[in-house]
Amino acid sequence: MKIKGLRWWVIALIALATVINYIDRQALSVLWPYMGSEIYPDKNSDELKQVLGTVSVVFLFSYAIGQALFGKIFDWIGTRLGFVLSIGVWSIATALHAFAQGVLTFSIFRAILGVSEAGNWPGAAKANAEWFPSKERALAQGIFNSGAAIGGIISVPLIAYLATFLSWKVIFVLVGLVGLLWLVPWLILVKAPPIKHPWITDEEREYILTGQKVASSDDNAVVKEAEYVPTYGEMLRRKESWGVILATAAIDPIWWLFIVWIPTYLVEVYNMDVKGLAIIGWVPYVGAMFGAWFGGLLSQNRIKAGWSVNKTRKTVIVLGCLIMLPSLLLLSNPGSSNTAVLLMAAILFGFQTSIGSIQTLPSDMLGKDSVGSLSGFAGMAAKFTAAGLTAMVPILTAGANYQNVFILGAVLASIVMASILFLCPKIEPLKDTK
Repeated sequence: MKIKGLRWWVIALIALATVINYIDRQALSVLWPYMGSEIYPDKNSDELKQVLGTVSVVFLFSYAIGQALFGKIFDWIGTRLGFVLSIGVWSIATALHAFAQGVLTFSIFRAILGVSEAGNWPGAAKANAEWFPSKERALAQGIFNSGAAIGGIISVPLIAYLATFLSWKVIFVLVGLVGLLWLVPWLILVKAPPIKHPWITDEEREYILTGQKVASSDDNAVVKEAEYVPTYGEMLRRKESWGVILATAAIDPIWWLFIVWIPTYLVEVYNMDVKGLAIIGWVPYVGAMFGAWFGGLLSQNRIKAGWSVNKTRKTVIVLGCLIMLPSLLLLSNPGSSNTAVLLMAAILFGFQTSIGSIQTLPSDMLGKDSVGSLSGFAGMAAKFTAAGLTAMVPILTAGANYQNVFILGAVLASIVMASILFLCPKIEPLKDTK
């Protein structure tokens, strides 16, 4: 049996895993404004926000550790088993939330969830490097990233709707079971890498493998560069690596600012009930979905038009940041809830336009045996900075004043552009300096 376009089925499954990933992690944020007062009836809104901030910081620190850990695990055991381990554990951890009774137990289950969910990103970067030629990687990454946006779109109204009929404990169990069901098609479809997969056509295998050697006109040089596998020390001595790490660390907190706090923001600032949240709370993620598609398609279009990888990646990343900057500043005083969610949609559109190309940089610079490690380091740094911002939000937003947080987001977008433009003078496969 042969399946045409098998690589697109693989990335579609990974995008679906990302949808599930975001439903699982968003369940707590959506339910917290309502379940928090049930668990802690004596706490006021600022105190409940502090509790959510605490368990979210635990999640993000665990996520940071998981990014580096799973980057190495995926390089070690491969994409197929790496995803089985990651999604299997995070689905069980989600279901365990039903048994949480306070900060300690929530923190334990969020820690397990964070470590295991982190595998989705270095795993996707490695799968992208394995299954796609260079010219299609930004589009594939955009499809994968759109899973995060679709997960956001689905999770807010879905969880809010379920909350009108079911207890929060039942909801956590149900969403955990969905991830375990995903393992069935994954194990059936992804039997091996493309070089030896029994269902891939000869034409597609040749297209993928040949297309992974297009970074230079000198075929011998390309093969040598693709085989360069730096040690951790060598990797971290390269300014290009730090360009990727710093850009990821600066942009990621912007995403998490909205992932964690959109429901709380809308409830606190606009007194929104669960039905109102279900009606408009998903709108920002529509912007994210279109941004993921736009960034990927724009990258593919420019490369097909003859642009270099270096020019394409930098243009798309800077464009996304320039979309985020004014929107973040305007969100400091949006005026109405409808304007606020539309500005959030613009911010997440710009974010996803940039992040797909940023996440593609490790596979642009390193061979398949190292891409997971650099992606993992970048992801770990990103989660540390996201955790730092998440910890600061309850303090910076005391009294429901979010202005300072959004100004800080604009500063972070500027840092992203500086990191890419000054630390990555030319985006291309790195050479061994020895």
